Amino acid sequence: MGIEVFLRHRGGMARTAALHRAGFTRTRVDEALAAGRIVRVRRGVYGLPFEGGALVLALQHNALVTCLSAAPVYQLWTLEKAGLIHLSPGHKKAVPGTLIHGRILHSVHPWLPVAGLADVLIHALRCLPPLEALVMVQCAAQRGDVTVDFLRRKLPGNRNARARSILDYVIPRADSVLEVLASYHFRRAGLHVRRHVELQGVGEVDFLIEDCLVVETDGASHLEAKQVKKDRVRNNATVVGGRLCLRFGYVDVVHHPEQMVAQVLAVLEQSRQGTFSAR
Repeated sequence: MGIEVFLRHRGGMARTAALHRAGFTRTRVDEALAAGRIVRVRRGVYGLPFEGGALVLALQHNALVTCLSAAPVYQLWTLEKAGLIHLSPGHKKAVPGTLIHGRILHSVHPWLPVAGLADVLIHALRCLPPLEALVMVQCAAQRGDVTVDFLRRKLPGNRNARARSILDYVIPRADSVLEVLASYHFRRAGLHVRRHVELQGVGEVDFLIEDCLVVETDGASHLEAKQVKKDRVRNNATVVGGRLCLRFGYVDVVHHPEQMVAQVLAVLEQSRQGTFSAR
């Protein structure tokens, strides 16, 4: 394995000790450095050229990357790319041009200058808009990396009430970010929602609302010709089985959730009024 491959597997950078343990001698490191294949981030730390912006900044200021900026390291779902870099400098001076978080209370990443997953999620719950924090926690929780009860215990008192309320919307399973967001908006609207319901002749549906309306959330794969045909068959089977069906895509769920909920409510109201009854 070359030194560049080794660094790439470790997030783009490593300390001298880690390179030596992997078998890269001082001579090999110096040769790679002279050839421009790697760069010295600071004394005792080497990285790949043009990589690891947040990580490099953290190393330069002896801080830790956290919150939204640490999401890629832990492969967490996010809605938007990070703008300002989120750092935890501990008790040291704040880093200009960054979003600063409190001190680290749990074990950190084993080799990168990144806060541990527990602190990353706690910082996100306190810092980010509710939906941004929710999708990060949902991803970690359903993988089994952390539990909602653990996070709830770490967020006591009135000052953490908002953060704890976000945890109420974590669901046992979500196959996509869209399911997390749709579930959040439907529950906020006071609807009775069942997820991943198996319907005879249809298969598993994303949502069954008020036991009469099927709602499916369609990601990019649903635009493929083969999937379109499959969805058409499922839609027909849903109606034949006595239930209505609505489908919403990424733009609907992420950018126009109010319209999505309004359409669901409109169909439910018409159903209550008997609009869809046989005449």
